[in-house]
Amino acid sequence: MRDFSARLATPEEIADWDSRVQANPNGGNVLQSAAYAEVKSHHGWNPVYVVFTCADYTSYNLVIEKKVALLGSLWYLIKGPDAAAAEDVPAMARALGRFAKESGRRVFALKVEPDIVDGEDVRKLFREAGLVKTFNLQPNDSTALLDTTPDTEQILKNISSRARNAVRRAIREEADVRRVEPTEENMRAMYKLMSHIEDRSSARMRSYEYYRRFWSNFTAAGQGRFYFAFEDGEPSVGAFVIAYGKKGTYKDGGSKPRRKQYGDSHLVQWTALTELKEDFGIEEYDFCGTPPSSELKNKEHPHHGLGLFKTSFSKTVTDFAGCWDLVLDPLRYRIWNTIGERVTRQIYWRRHHQPFY
Repeated sequence: MRDFSARLATPEEIADWDSRVQANPNGGNVLQSAAYAEVKSHHGWNPVYVVFTCADYTSYNLVIEKKVALLGSLWYLIKGPDAAAAEDVPAMARALGRFAKESGRRVFALKVEPDIVDGEDVRKLFREAGLVKTFNLQPNDSTALLDTTPDTEQILKNISSRARNAVRRAIREEADVRRVEPTEENMRAMYKLMSHIEDRSSARMRSYEYYRRFWSNFTAAGQGRFYFAFEDGEPSVGAFVIAYGKKGTYKDGGSKPRRKQYGDSHLVQWTALTELKEDFGIEEYDFCGTPPSSELKNKEHPHHGLGLFKTSFSKTVTDFAGCWDLVLDPLRYRIWNTIGERVTRQIYWRRHHQPFY
C-alpha cells in the first residue's frame, strides 16, 4: 500500500491549477477545477487547494471547507481524491486528516467522493479502512459514459439504434441546432428551459445568479459552451457542456415540453459531443446523471426519463463509490450526523434558498 503525505498547494501551483489537476491519474474532474472553486467561494464554501504525494505520483485536489458553528470545519473533497487505485483513497484521506490535525485546524470530518467504480470489494475496502458510507451528493455518482475515442462514424454506430435514428432524422429534417454565445439573453433562456425540467421533477434548482456565475466562469476559461435547438425562432432545447482535460461533461440541460421537432434533444447532444471531440480531443463524454444501474428500469424513479434518454447514447450505467466520511473527531461528528447537518441544511435553505452542498 502506498504511503501519502498531504500539504497545501503553493501560489505557483494554484496559478497553474487546471493543468496540474488534469495531469492527475484519472485526468481530473470538472468539479476540481479553478472555475468551480471560484463559484463555491461565493456560496459559503472556502476553497482549499491540496497536494497529495507518494513515491509513485502526485495528485492535486480541491477541498471545499464549510465552517460549522460550535463544531469546527467539514472538509469535502468534491469528486476526489483523484487516486490511481481504490486502495489509495483511504491512505490519502488519512494523510489529509493528519495534515489538518498537525496544522491546528478544527476539522471534525473529511468527506471523500472519488471517481472509483463501485463494487462490494471497494465498499469492503473502504469500510475496513474506517470510512463511513453516507448519502451521495453529485448527480453523476451514477451516470452514462460514452467512449469518444473512435472516429465519429464509429461513435454513431456504437450508440443505440433509437438515438442514431433520432440524430439522423433531425439532421435530415434540418433541425435548427447550433452553438450559441454566452450572452445574458442566452443564459436566461437556458435557465428558463431548465425550469421546465424542474416542473416535472422534485429537483430544487439553484438561483439564476449561481448558474450565471458557473456558466460565465467556465466559458471565460474556454471550457464551457452552450448549445440550443430552436423551434419557431425560440430556444426549445438547451445544453451547457464542458471540456475539461480529456473529458466532456453534459453539465446542465433543459427543454420545452410538447415540441414538434423529433430528435432535437438527441441532435443537441450529438452536436455538442462531436464538436468537443473535434476541438478538444475529448476521450469520454459524461451525460452527468442517471438512476443507479439497479434502478434504471424503475419507472417510479424521479430520473427514469432522463436515464432512458442518456442511456440511448451509452447502453450501460457506471456507478461510482459515492460519498464516504473519515471521522476525525467522533463526538463532534456524532453531533453533526445526528442533528447538526440536518439543522444546518434547513437553516441554509431558509436563508439562501440554495442547496447546502
